[in-house]
Amino acid sequence: MNDNQTVDIVILGSAFPLRGGLSSYNQRLAEAYQQQGFKVKIITFSLQYPNFLFPGKSQFSDEPKPNNLDIEILLNSINPFSWIKVGRKIKKWKPKYLIIKFWIPFMAPAFGTVARIAKTNHFTKVVSIIDNIIPHEKRIGDRFLSNYFVKFVDGFICMSESVMIDLKTFTTTKPIIFTPHPLYDNFGMKLDKNEAKKILQIDEQGKYILFFGFIRDYKGLDLLLKSMADKRIKNLAIKAIIAGEFYTDRKIYDNLIQELNIEKSLILCTDFIPDSQVGVYFSAVDLVVQPYKNATQSGVTQISYSFDKPMIVTNVGGLSEVVIHKKTGFVVEVNPEKIADAIIDFYENSKEEFMVANCTEEKKKYSWETLLSKIDILFSKSQTQLIVIFIFQFYQL
Repeated sequence: MNDNQTVDIVILGSAFPLRGGLSSYNQRLAEAYQQQGFKVKIITFSLQYPNFLFPGKSQFSDEPKPNNLDIEILLNSINPFSWIKVGRKIKKWKPKYLIIKFWIPFMAPAFGTVARIAKTNHFTKVVSIIDNIIPHEKRIGDRFLSNYFVKFVDGFICMSESVMIDLKTFTTTKPIIFTPHPLYDNFGMKLDKNEAKKILQIDEQGKYILFFGFIRDYKGLDLLLKSMADKRIKNLAIKAIIAGEFYTDRKIYDNLIQELNIEKSLILCTDFIPDSQVGVYFSAVDLVVQPYKNATQSGVTQISYSFDKPMIVTNVGGLSEVVIHKKTGFVVEVNPEKIADAIIDFYENSKEEFMVANCTEEKKKYSWETLLSKIDILFSKSQTQLIVIFIFQFYQL
């Protein structure tokens, strides 16, 4: 694109050819704006993480390029000359919004510098959609880096109340709105459960629960494994599908599986799950379990809603803000026995039909149009009005 041309919206962050939830989110956000008639450009990384810092097998997708999106590979997360170049390009394009999804302080120097330069056109507003301002896995310097980024952002959208509370320790003067993670509706249509089981080559008569996503220690897979050792679960022949790539030491979990003697109760699919296969896993199971030890929010919840799947979540961070206890799932304490109790309750008391119907209804509130409207509200309302909006949202939860 010519530097002198203009676009309406620039989204800065992960996108194809990079893989994972961040890329899916940014691409779905671009589609939402395009559906409203905006000209959208995504600027993604030429280098997102140096290989020695990346915990997985590959940063890149094997899926085909999305032909409906304008994606330019420009930003090097560790090269300041790249940050300056990208910032100057965006400054010349003069988009209405520069939108940056922020999830880790490591990206703060690159994102903050781009934002600082871009907004010197005195037109572009910098919006950050905040997953975490304080990371799950803390490191020295995190707060300093996040402060640098926050300084150059004009307004914030927080995906959970807990993140909004954290963010207010960084700024009390900039507009902030909480809106839940929109529905991940970009993984295809829900399949017939038996059809999905055939694709996965698992028993069509079996009972299956799902742990999905990158495996990190804070996500509590060890808690679910301990739950699977419960005699009640073994007696009902319930199996857990573990679908996601290890981003931590796998040996710890392999040793625990052997120690608990639960190999026959698990189906391990521990390679990266490409977007084209996500819907198959969610369609095949009865229940999704997120046994997190700490969390802010999770895209897995919104994939679950998209496929009308009830959930078990632990009462940490913003998870309980989205899952309605005993209606769309269960909210339990961070405890293997409590997780097991919820699994047993779901099956023994035949909760699936009731909870699926509630999920189908509840998911209607998580639209991308709502997110886009909240971004506009950031800059069309006074701070007092934003406070009123927050109080209204809080009492509706």
